[in-house]
Amino acid sequence: MNGRAREAHLRFTERRRREDEAPRLHTEVPRLRTLRLDVEERRGESSLAETRHVRHVVVDHAPALFVLGCGDPDCRDGGHDVTDALVRHLGEHSTSFSLEDVCMGHLRGAPCGRIVRVLVTATYADPSPKPHSPP
Repeated sequence: MNGRAREAHLRFTERRRREDEAPRLHTEVPRLRTLRLDVEERRGESSLAETRHVRHVVVDHAPALFVLGCGDPDCRDGGHDVTDALVRHLGEHSTSFSLEDVCMGHLRGAPCGRIVRVLVTATYADPSPKPHSPP
């Protein structure tokens, strides 16, 4: 296995370990039913997204862990961990919100600085009806 393949394998193994150890999303946000992430990434100095993709999260099986890799293949030790902010908004039952994060990795000795923007759309189950007590 060459250096890049070994590095990719180690990153994959670490990501899988973190996902396995993370609490489940349906436990953290019990009323959450659907979750869609529209992800855009761009260079720090650009206003145009270079990459875009949609991620539909399977709520019943997903970990409550939202770490997005940096889109620059030359970036080292970078990525975007939006877990805390995303789970906080979901816990508040927000149905639509956006998050932005700057990559803190390095490109050939300089800061990466790529920016990811995540547009989040969520739906929730109705709250359980409260038992009606007689007057």
